[in-house]
Amino acid sequence: MEVLSSRVLLRPKDLGRSRRFYAETLGLAVYREFGPADHPGTVFFLGQGFLELSGHSDAGAGPAVSLWLQVRDVASEEERLRQAGVTVLREARLEPWGLVESWIADPDGHRIVLVQVPSDHPLRRDPR
Repeated sequence: MEVLSSRVLLRPKDLGRSRRFYAETLGLAVYREFGPADHPGTVFFLGQGFLELSGHSDAGAGPAVSLWLQVRDVASEEERLRQAGVTVLREARLEPWGLVESWIADPDGHRIVLVQVPSDHPLRRDPR
């Protein structure tokens, strides 16, 4: 299989509310919008991937899926989001595998893992 592009698809309970959360609260940039003007689907840039919000679902968030977002400073993002009223599921802490993680929730309860890679972590070292 040759994968040319990929994205994560979320079907929110309230598309407008979720669009505002991802665009305004998290501050993700829009890659494209599609569909009817009064109820468009939106694809956001998500680092090296994409996140699509479209359609509708009455089902709540499942515990088996999380979004993993690497940021420069987890503590400052957590504080900014807390001030914006975002639910913090778990405060930032250093994990045994060496990454700093904080967990937040989107409006439907999908877990978003905010990750900071410390400067001394092997992911930042040039192995050559």
